[in-house]
Amino acid sequence: MNLDNKRFEGELNGKSTGLYILKNTNGVEAAITNYGARIVALAVPGRDGKPVDVVTGFDSLDGYLNAKEKYHGAIVGRYANRIARGRFTLNGKSYQLDINNPPNHLHGGFDGLHQQVWTVIDHSDSRITLSYDSPDGESHYPGNLGLRIVYELSADNGLSLSYEASTDAPTVINLTSHPFFNLNGQGRTTILHHTLQVNATNYIPVDDSLIPVEIAPVEGTPFDFRTPVPIGKRIDEANDQLIYGAGYDHNFVLDGSGLRPVARAQGDESGIVMEVLTDQPGMQLYSGNYMKADHAIKYGLTDLNRGAFCLETQHFPDSPNQPNFPSTVLNPGETFRSVTIYRFAIDQ
Repeated sequence: MNLDNKRFEGELNGKSTGLYILKNTNGVEAAITNYGARIVALAVPGRDGKPVDVVTGFDSLDGYLNAKEKYHGAIVGRYANRIARGRFTLNGKSYQLDINNPPNHLHGGFDGLHQQVWTVIDHSDSRITLSYDSPDGESHYPGNLGLRIVYELSADNGLSLSYEASTDAPTVINLTSHPFFNLNGQGRTTILHHTLQVNATNYIPVDDSLIPVEIAPVEGTPFDFRTPVPIGKRIDEANDQLIYGAGYDHNFVLDGSGLRPVARAQGDESGIVMEVLTDQPGMQLYSGNYMKADHAIKYGLTDLNRGAFCLETQHFPDSPNQPNFPSTVLNPGETFRSVTIYRFAIDQ
């Protein structure tokens, strides 16, 4: 992957940062930094056997610190996605969170998990465990929240993310990983000709600030990915409710329960296939609408508008204010656990 580990070494908030490499026996490599517990790079073999880095990112800590897009590759929370007006009520008490995506709260606020330096608990050839203790009141969330993330590369070319969290006071939680994927290789093409299949009969329409208004069938809409469709085929039909940018930025209500396959994407040039498995009820599809082609990314390349897509497995947006959505409340004595896997292969 040709990354210089020293460019990730530094100190933030009194904690040391670094870069950690995972490998499996098939030539798959993942680079993880403990700043935001984020995926920096993920190299998988292409059709010719040469590695293709399928995650858009930066080649230094400064790149992430100075990026206009703050979420590249990061673990996102305490509450991923949006909470309307940054307000919710829990057990009769009202909370006001950061308004960092006016008029709403987004991805944990100004001091979300993506901004934190995580502690490396252990690191082996194919596995790394990171932890972070989020103090009571951080970004105005209640409770001291203890978090642990395990990244592991498997023999079948899967990168698994195992989440665990506990609290000492009732709180809300919604965690996701936010890698920006381009299966042709980061910075090489747009993702408009990637094909995508999502196992979802329903999705969540949103208002003009991306807050849910209902659950609706995908049938007959640009959100019907039940069979493989190029991401760009109907992308401009998906923006009628979006004020921030044209394209997809919507949550799907995933079919089934437990750990199961929920999505399959394929790069049109590389032939690389990515299968997503999760135990979460929802997944946000983001089509790189706000990428401005103004970031210098890895390997001397520049990002592209719609040059990457995200498949963020999670609970639904604004769940604390939506009683008909699955609960995101975590109470003392309970442990939040979740698994998501990004698994790669080649379609010859």
